[in-house]
Amino acid sequence: MTIYKQQMTFDDLADSEYREFTNKFKPRKTTDDCYTPENVYSVIRDWACAEYGIDPAAIVRPFWPGGDFESFDYPDGCLVLDNPPFSILAKIVRFYMAHRIRFFLFAPGLTTFSTTGCNYVCTGFSITYANGAKVSTSFVTSEGDFLVVSAPDLYQAIKEADDANVKAMTKHLPKYTMPDGVINPARVNYLSIHGTRYAVRRESAYFIRRLDANKEKGLFGGGFLLSERAAAERAAAERAAAERAAAERVAAERAAAERAAAERANAIILQLSPREIEMQKKLR
Repeated sequence: MTIYKQQMTFDDLADSEYREFTNKFKPRKTTDDCYTPENVYSVIRDWACAEYGIDPAAIVRPFWPGGDFESFDYPDGCLVLDNPPFSILAKIVRFYMAHRIRFFLFAPGLTTFSTTGCNYVCTGFSITYANGAKVSTSFVTSEGDFLVVSAPDLYQAIKEADDANVKAMTKHLPKYTMPDGVINPARVNYLSIHGTRYAVRRESAYFIRRLDANKEKGLFGGGFLLSERAAAERAAAERAAAERAAAERVAAERAAAERAAAERANAIILQLSPREIEMQKKLR
């Protein structure tokens, strides 16, 4: 199923431009900096305990900033259920396998199979970690009878916990729409994007940095107070741009559907080689 993005309005465009500008100054986050929200960890722990008959009292968590998992004191019969640094996951799994330590570990969702010698629980849900990073996450484990399993019930449990976290982190700020008598760069950009000509004479506009009705926030990028005539022309131009945007969206959806159909029709179907077929016959 193809999912199309909702049509962006001029107010959304202004917000997105501001976010893009401020995001340039935010520190980069790596997967090794991802600490698990407690409610997400809890649903994963509960699922693993139920699925594999794990005693919750036997669970240990050796991974924390500055910790040394190799020097950790692992009690007899324990099981490691934790979110390790993804950059050394293969090393961690080799250590646990060599020392016969049971484990159920978070793993990168798109490269889970790259960590060999264990079993795989594939959920691929993009968890929002405590530092705000969203990382596709699955799991590697020493437990179970199957090499690879999907886990829709675990996926749903993680999703519900993650949704609750995202909702709590989201600031529900009031959304403002400027009056017709004001333009800012985003509004004019919107007209250009959707093929609509609009022009304002110098004597028809007065530069402003904020509106009296919302002095605290101001206008990102500044704006112009328009004459009544220029405001009416702007409103007409935006109606025309909105109609064009709707037509463009329909055309884009049609083109995307046609392109997807063409890609399916022209897809090259890979075949197993004679060597791979012989290997397949030896598998039970």
